[in-house]
Amino acid sequence: MARKPEKPVVAFIRKGDGLYPELDIDKRALDGIAQGQRVRIRIEEFRNQGRHRLYWAILNEVIQATDCALSPERLHELVKLKTGLVEIVSLPDGTVYALPGSIAFDKISEAEFIAFLEKAVFWLTETYGYAPDIERSAA
Repeated sequence: MARKPEKPVVAFIRKGDGLYPELDIDKRALDGIAQGQRVRIRIEEFRNQGRHRLYWAILNEVIQATDCALSPERLHELVKLKTGLVEIVSLPDGTVYALPGSIAFDKISEAEFIAFLEKAVFWLTETYGYAPDIERSAA
């Protein structure tokens, strides 16, 4: 079965009780919507890219300080398993596997990522004795 193409993400900024398109491309997304027409939207906050970059910088720092993994990507997979960010898969014979989940921007919310980051830093500190500087700016 063919996958449906994903609709583009449209960004609006809240001002008082109204939502206003952030860019011209977002404004054009309203073309074809009549004034007063009822539409369905799903409110989601954008993920903080700075915080995401901070996480990957922390993984690099831990590897450089401890030589605990071959790459940040490998350490990332282990961190997800150890912090419970997993997807459970069951085989017909009843065998259950926990596979690493995803921190992709479209898979978890900013609040979920913050919780993951806190667990990850705690686990990295407890496991490798290296306390990364999480107080750095995540803007």
